[in-house]
Amino acid sequence: MTALVHDPRVLEDADLAQTVLAAVRFVVEKERLHGEVQATATDAAALPTGFVTLLMTDIEASTALLRRLGDRYGDLLTDVRGIVRAAVLRAGGREIDARADEFFAVFERAAAAIEAAVAIQRELGNRAWGDGLEVQVRVGIHSGRPTLTDAGYIGLAVHTAARLCSAAHGGQIVVSAATRAAVGASAPTGIRFRSLGRHRLPGLPDAEMLFQVQAQGLRVTFPRPRTGRHSVPRRQADDRRARLENRMRPEEGQLELPQPPG
Repeated sequence: MTALVHDPRVLEDADLAQTVLAAVRFVVEKERLHGEVQATATDAAALPTGFVTLLMTDIEASTALLRRLGDRYGDLLTDVRGIVRAAVLRAGGREIDARADEFFAVFERAAAAIEAAVAIQRELGNRAWGDGLEVQVRVGIHSGRPTLTDAGYIGLAVHTAARLCSAAHGGQIVVSAATRAAVGASAPTGIRFRSLGRHRLPGLPDAEMLFQVQAQGLRVTFPRPRTGRHSVPRRQADDRRARLENRMRPEEGQLELPQPPG
């Protein structure tokens, strides 16, 4: 797929380029729907297990950038990946996978994932791309207990991280309630969390409470999350959760909400 995308003959045909990119995204999304991300950039056996924090990024409007840059898009993609990769490594994270315009990483500490995300957005915001280009990345962060296999992570936590990334806008960092709780009082200096309300994310069973990470140098105002659906009124969501908890107790063999370690 990558060879086709960067083939000049494909780029000359806008409709064909769009079709190829759509095919690539279909394959990636199919894996996301199964809640699986293979560890292609690192040894799966060395990845952390238990309660971890997953970070996913992608480039907003990558198709438009590809059409505009043609063969030069590959250089831009390399630069963006370099920025993301460097921020992840500095924060102690581990790269799991990088394909097309997406990047996937894991952290043992939720606060470290937040630090990496803020560093990514700051660096991209300060970068002069030339030719009037605006290059923005969306970031989604979720904490949970994915299952680690020989190929990589599987589970609902992977799917949730991907959906959070899709819900964000370029320049924005969106995190789940699980990540917000995991950070707790250990948030990096200058980091704040703004509630975005409860939203239903495609493919997930329950509405998720979303938060936007705010920090100096980051854009503050964005449109509503890209969920494709209306947000869930807080009182309605709370009443539904209360009814569910009254019917389904942990001692009856039901799953508990994920909690941070310790």
